[in-house]
Amino acid sequence: MADEALVKNKQVVLKNYVNAGLPKESDMEIKEKSIQLKVPEGTKDSILVKNLYLSCDPYMRNRMKKLEDSYVPSFEPGSTISGYGVAKVVDSTHPEYKNGDLVWGMTGWEEYSLLTAPGLLFKIQHTDVPLTYYTGLLGMAGMTAYTGFYEICTPKKGEYVYVSAASGAVGQLVGQFAKLLGCYVVGSAGSKEKIDLLKNKFGFDEAFNYKEEPDLDAALKRYFPEGIDIYFENVGGKMLDAVLLNMRVHGRIAVCGMISQYNNDKPEATHNLMYIIPKRVRMQGFIVSDFYHLYPKYLEMVIPSIKEGKITYVEDVAEGIESAPTALIGLFIGRNVGKQLVVVSRD
Repeated sequence: MADEALVKNKQVVLKNYVNAGLPKESDMEIKEKSIQLKVPEGTKDSILVKNLYLSCDPYMRNRMKKLEDSYVPSFEPGSTISGYGVAKVVDSTHPEYKNGDLVWGMTGWEEYSLLTAPGLLFKIQHTDVPLTYYTGLLGMAGMTAYTGFYEICTPKKGEYVYVSAASGAVGQLVGQFAKLLGCYVVGSAGSKEKIDLLKNKFGFDEAFNYKEEPDLDAALKRYFPEGIDIYFENVGGKMLDAVLLNMRVHGRIAVCGMISQYNNDKPEATHNLMYIIPKRVRMQGFIVSDFYHLYPKYLEMVIPSIKEGKITYVEDVAEGIESAPTALIGLFIGRNVGKQLVVVSRD
């Protein structure tokens, strides 16, 4: 093989497991290796991709722990981190992919990745929208919002909807989907800038800063005097406890994530679970990958709404793979405004 096809490949590597506490930039390191821009001889059904955009997602925090019996495996210390991203095929021995194809799905946190089992990949058909959207709005986050809201919560026009972590990658979409359906929507977030976004850009009816509310139950009663029909759960902890006091009869809770708990040594207890009995509340956890067969249906719904300006999406963009560890850790201290992504390359 010609030497000129050998290129440098910067990678984000996990140095050690982080079982408790907030992860630090120093728990990861940037390493540089070399890679040949060709699928190795005799390797079937594989593709070599150039990574363009990487997605920073809260579930990645748990992969930094030593996990037993999890739906997603732990990262391996000393190995490259993986996550969702947008990439371009550079070489392929897979019958369904050819050079130049654009894809989104699971890839390595590195400049180039050899994907020997590209099962969790989707070909990008719509290139008349920003490619970065496939890290969020048209990728895993969009499908998460769609699945949790429509499939799990079976919403009806006029219902009262509450979304926590509402300005994040998923929350901003849940709120907009609910408004398009004709629901009353309130979101919470952790800064004035985020609250302004919720009300002025995403069209939420109301929004509040949970950090300024000493009594979350009182705050929810203020915004939902008649109670909550649908709660899209992203944070857990004290917020979930307050919501359980304010659910309406036959309310639904889609449990998407609990970001307030991911860095805790021991999870906080939930005290108000008994209220789901008299209120006949249905509370369901879900994993988006169980619903990826609905992706074409989701695109049919969302692409026209994007083109008509009915759906808007805010991204927080970090430049360069060297910025990836800082960008990921920012999720857990609320530093990001909107969908956090990392630009590895724009071509």
